[in-house]
Amino acid sequence: MDNTFSSYKIDDRSLIAFIKREIHNLALHIGFTPHRAAETDIIVAELTSNLIKYANGGELLYRANLEGDLKIIEIYCLDKGVGFENLAKIMHDGYSSSNTLGHGLGSIKRLSNDFQIYSMKNWGCVQHIKIAEKSDILLPCLQSGLNYAAIAVNYPGEKFCGDGYHIKSSKKGFQIFLGDGLGHGENANEAVQLAIKAFKQSIETEPSEILRDIHAKVKKSRGLVGTIAAVDYKSELWNICGIGNISTRVYDGLDNKTYTPYNGIIGHNIPRTLNNTIVPYKKHQIIVMHSDGLRTRWNLNEMTSIVKQHSGIIASAILKENIRGTDDASILVGKIM
Repeated sequence: MDNTFSSYKIDDRSLIAFIKREIHNLALHIGFTPHRAAETDIIVAELTSNLIKYANGGELLYRANLEGDLKIIEIYCLDKGVGFENLAKIMHDGYSSSNTLGHGLGSIKRLSNDFQIYSMKNWGCVQHIKIAEKSDILLPCLQSGLNYAAIAVNYPGEKFCGDGYHIKSSKKGFQIFLGDGLGHGENANEAVQLAIKAFKQSIETEPSEILRDIHAKVKKSRGLVGTIAAVDYKSELWNICGIGNISTRVYDGLDNKTYTPYNGIIGHNIPRTLNNTIVPYKKHQIIVMHSDGLRTRWNLNEMTSIVKQHSGIIASAILKENIRGTDDASILVGKIM
């Protein structure tokens, strides 16, 4: 399945029927029953109508995805409305208010398999919804290691996304790759997909050496920028290496370390010497990686209690406030459990 989210600005009721139909057909395509697709319709209708009624519009992102062996529909709903303060009250099924985003949130929670929501007054709201083939299915829950969420969206009007990511996990640790093909569109997508293929095939463990493997295998492409962050459980260390402008930060409580990548273009020109940045690996850390489709002047500490939220909420909150809209955009957030 394609990792990229379809994205629609919701500022007019005329779009709601079209988006409902698109997601309904996607649900049927991946094997949902007509009844479950109809329940998905209800969720989408509640989300989109709330955006129009209470938030003066917003954005809906959706895709089909695999969660373990389960096929799911994954949706993000983002707005910059007035937000709300009493989240517990509005989550009751059937609750409605004339001046806050709230109508139908209880039913969204009841019909979905996972529903996360975050809001601040006068900031707006982000919602993350996962819908499996049956409403009573429990989605896989990671007990240790990396709990992550990632969002990638196309440059407006493009059919292909030039950003991409992949994670390799083993008993010894994990490796995260995030890349951005030069420019946007089909050629940028080809470059980043070749890089992901090389990343999957590489037997190297050091990020710097994996990047050299990728560089050798994407030379016929447009080229890309990319960063790899790898963890070895035994040494309890992050090893991070990147070439080009992928932003990478590791949060540890109130402190955060920003990693500075090397200059260059993978597939064209990379430095002769590449060294990994080494950072201690600890529980409760948060790693944030994103392409230059997002502005870099954001601070998690400015969003009340955001670090306590799920990875998808953190990723969508940063995306909502910082997406440029002039390029493909991708963000990956991982929480160490």
